[in-house]
Amino acid sequence: MAKLGKWIGGGLGWAFGGPIGALLGFAVGSAIDSTIYGEEESVNSQSNSTRRHYSSQPNDFAMSLMVLVAAVMKADGKILKAELDFVKRFFKKQFGSEKTQQHLITLRDILKKDIPIEEVCIQIRTYTVMSARIQLLHLLFGVASSDNDISQQEIDIISRISAYLGIPTHDFNSIKAMFVKQKHSDYQILEIEANVSDEEVKKAYRRMAVKYHPDKVSHMGEEFQHAAKEKFQKVQEAYENIKKQREIK
Repeated sequence: MAKLGKWIGGGLGWAFGGPIGALLGFAVGSAIDSTIYGEEESVNSQSNSTRRHYSSQPNDFAMSLMVLVAAVMKADGKILKAELDFVKRFFKKQFGSEKTQQHLITLRDILKKDIPIEEVCIQIRTYTVMSARIQLLHLLFGVASSDNDISQQEIDIISRISAYLGIPTHDFNSIKAMFVKQKHSDYQILEIEANVSDEEVKKAYRRMAVKYHPDKVSHMGEEFQHAAKEKFQKVQEAYENIKKQREIK
C-alpha cells in the first residue's frame, strides 16, 4: 500500500505556503507515514508538535532557513556530520532545544526531496528584507565551510541561491571572500578594487561598517546577531589588513 501522508501533506503545504510549505508539508506527512507504518513509533508526539509549529505563514524565516540549508548540504552529494553539527548548534541557539528537535526532524525529511530552489528563493525574497537575505547567505557559507572545505558544488549552489534571492553580485562576492580566501579577498570584502586610493578604502570601510552592523538584524534572534557580529569583524579585519599593507594612518 502506498504511503499517502507525505504527498497529502505536500499538497496541502503548497496550497497554504507555496513551495516552502509544500516541502514542509511533505516532511510532516513523512512523519505521519512513519507512525502509521511502524517505522518510527517515537515520531508520533514529534509529528503532532511539528504539525502545530509549521502551520505558520510562508514568511516564517525558520522554514526558509531549513530549505536552503538542505539544498547546500546536498550540493556535493554527501551529508557530513560536521554540517549537521553546525546546523544543530545554530538551531539550538536560535530556536531553543524543543524547537530544534522539530526542525531537525523536518530537515531530515527535506533532505530526501528534490528542492525547487528558484521557486523557494522567490518566495523568500517576497517575505524578507535584503539584510535578512544577506545574513542567510552568510549562514549558508557557514554550513558549507563547517568541514573546513568548501566544494565548488557548494559555491555554485550558494551562488544560484544568491541570484534567485536578488542579492547583488558585489554583496555575494563580499560574503564569499569572508570564507574563500584569494589574493584580493580583503578588497572584495570591502566591495572595492585593489587599485583604489587610500581615501576610497577609508570610505568603503565606513560604508561597509554601517551596512553590516549587527543592529541591522537585531530582529532575527540571538544566533543571527552572533553571526552578524562575525561578519562585522571580518570587515574590520579586512580593513586592518589593507591599512597595514598600505601603511595607512
